[in-house]
Amino acid sequence: MNRQQQPQLPQLPKGIFPIIVIVIIALILFSKSFVTVDRGEQGVLWKRFNGGVVIDEPALGEGFHLVAPWNKVDIYNVRQQNMFIRDMEVLSSNGLEIKLDVSVLYMPKISELGLLHKTKGENYDQVVIIPEIRSAARSVVGRYTPEQLYSSKRDAIQKEIYEEIKIKASSQHVQINDVLVRDVTLPPTIKDAIERKLGQEQEFLEYEFRLQKAKKEAEKQIIEAKGKADANRILSASLTDKILRDKGIEATLKLAESPNSKVVIVGGKDGMPLILGNN
Repeated sequence: MNRQQQPQLPQLPKGIFPIIVIVIIALILFSKSFVTVDRGEQGVLWKRFNGGVVIDEPALGEGFHLVAPWNKVDIYNVRQQNMFIRDMEVLSSNGLEIKLDVSVLYMPKISELGLLHKTKGENYDQVVIIPEIRSAARSVVGRYTPEQLYSSKRDAIQKEIYEEIKIKASSQHVQINDVLVRDVTLPPTIKDAIERKLGQEQEFLEYEFRLQKAKKEAEKQIIEAKGKADANRILSASLTDKILRDKGIEATLKLAESPNSKVVIVGGKDGMPLILGNN
């Protein structure tokens, strides 16, 4: 019995295999030459054979780009970003430990994106933002007491931290847009003591207000009484005996003209007439 013959695979022409390999490699390299930069992003070009990171040309903008396959493009988010740092420990001016919750609004400087990539890298937020915000917070908070931090100075502290970190980050190719102090946490005993003190100060202010109000009311009554006294004194000084007699005569004459029965006696006490009669 003859052994069954196996089917023979078609033979490739000689020299075709190297061509196939070259085509595959070309396709791979060609596919790596296409780079798409999405919305809100910029691309930093790295040239393998021509100086590395490109820093003297603008970054690649949004859209489609064709680059040499041996080069590389690193993509950066250039939109404003928000970093929230919770429970950042700092010391007040008298050495007490304070905890801050801080938000930092930042973005890379687009015109310096190549320098940022070359000197800091893609994790620049960890390399620049966090160390600088901690340094600025320690520097600023160390100028204030816990009472100031808890009550009236939060806006000033926020502004000072922003001004410090803005200058330091700018030299490292990062733009700081704002710093927000979300919360200030004091040790419980210090917080309770400050709240009691603030409550007592509020009560004292209310007491001072009541005293001032009472004082103003007393001054008003004194002024009114003085005015009445001055008026009476002026009136008394103007009422001479002659004026009083004249007024009395005028009143007598008017009464005499009244139809009611009356008796007028001339030559009463002090020379004034007396009027007797029924109304």
